[in-house]
Amino acid sequence: MPMNTIYEGPNALPEVIPVFPLAGALLLPRGQMPLNIFEPRYLAMIEDALHSPHRLFGMIQPDPAHPGPDQTKPNLFRVGCVGRITQFAETGDGRYLVQLTGVARFRVEAELAVETPYRQCRVTYAPFADDFVGHKGEDGVDRESLLRALSDYLKANDLKADWQGIEHAPNEALVNALAMMSPYGAAEKQALLEAPDLKTRAEILVAVTEIELAKGRTSGETPLQ
Repeated sequence: MPMNTIYEGPNALPEVIPVFPLAGALLLPRGQMPLNIFEPRYLAMIEDALHSPHRLFGMIQPDPAHPGPDQTKPNLFRVGCVGRITQFAETGDGRYLVQLTGVARFRVEAELAVETPYRQCRVTYAPFADDFVGHKGEDGVDRESLLRALSDYLKANDLKADWQGIEHAPNEALVNALAMMSPYGAAEKQALLEAPDLKTRAEILVAVTEIELAKGRTSGETPLQ
């Protein structure tokens, strides 16, 4: 059952969610993120999520510009994305292998004082109501520019891609998959996450890729290696 069928709008999601701070991790609506869970506090989070009605938790990045006084509890960006556990497996050495499917972005309203070993926040999804509508804004994406930037990046890094799959991918899936897989830093990932629409996200992705390629050409080095 598609995520946007299970959750038809912001009111269908809980206001309080566990959050998993992870630098460089970008989850987007309907995107799929594999996670290898091994820290005890996040093993507990997964167990609690699996026993809850929604099987949800939020992915959010620590804010490197404002790390905060406690290294074990860094300050967070204000926007993340909640996902639903759609695959789960246990390993023989105590780890959990999870696939998280993005549902909608959220804005943190407050972090709660909780007894759980993992952090929990009260959030709102209202600013991102369009996330519940699949394929929203696909017609505005400049697909040609996006594919050209991807091709240039692959050539510069001597990488290959499944072009047949790429050419058949809908614009939403293509933009969000490329954004999630992109090798850029926390600030760039956050800009991609917070883009107001799919068109803007694609434009940011193209612009960042072109900047990185230009840096590589200027320095004489292959970029992003």
